[in-house]
Amino acid sequence: MPSVLILSSFVASSRVGGGAQALALARLGIDPILVPTTLLGRHPGWGPPGGAAVEAATMRAMLEAIEAQGVFRSLSAVITGHFSSAEQVAVAAQALDAVRAASPDAGLVVDPIMGDEGPGLYVQEAVAEAIVAELLPRADLIAPNAWELTRLSGCQVTDAASAAFAARIVRKPTLVSSITAGEAIGVVYADAAGAILASHARAERAPNGTGDLLTALFTAGLALDLDPAAALIGAASGVAEAVAAAEGLDELPAGAFPASLGVSPLVQVEMIGG
Repeated sequence: MPSVLILSSFVASSRVGGGAQALALARLGIDPILVPTTLLGRHPGWGPPGGAAVEAATMRAMLEAIEAQGVFRSLSAVITGHFSSAEQVAVAAQALDAVRAASPDAGLVVDPIMGDEGPGLYVQEAVAEAIVAELLPRADLIAPNAWELTRLSGCQVTDAASAAFAARIVRKPTLVSSITAGEAIGVVYADAAGAILASHARAERAPNGTGDLLTALFTAGLALDLDPAAALIGAASGVAEAVAAAEGLDELPAGAFPASLGVSPLVQVEMIGG
């Protein structure tokens, strides 16, 4: 059974962050190992979230115990997501190095969670700088939203073509979400071989956590030996179906997370130029 280490947030009552990613991976038969960076009761968008950030020393101790158990040797991938401090990012960087040494073929996926259109930067500047300096160079794949890729590349990212161009600038295989595709919303996967857009109808009100789910499903696809194009289609399809199931709900329903990575009729796919 593939296994994936997740370094991100745990939010008890909201299907976001690492907690949602662990649920999504488990639904696909992948063993999730979550080391939380925060422990919260609910998404901060609903009000005071309760809980607190996890101390970097606690994260380090957890990771050392996981490594001592021999788990790093069997990992298929690592996902990094939300961090509350630069110290946490430093711990994550050390973990990525340790996983790389123990499992050279494990995919290192960095979701550079820093901000979004509207609120802008919503982590401390020191956290954003640490992600860029310490995690991005170690990544095999980055998974920003359009706003984050704009910040990383210095190029305005709005549509599929600008996303593909920005991915060439950052010089990493890139999975970028929140891409406008006419009246639809899309995600682009871009690497040295080209770029692909997968899009679906824009929901009137999409719940939080779709980006976290997308990253988890795409990583799962790679861990299950799908090629990137198939992983993209499966991940976009899973998100589209989950968002459709969430119509009228405040949260993504975990029961709507896919049990397999197929092709949804809700999703349109096209090759794009740079």
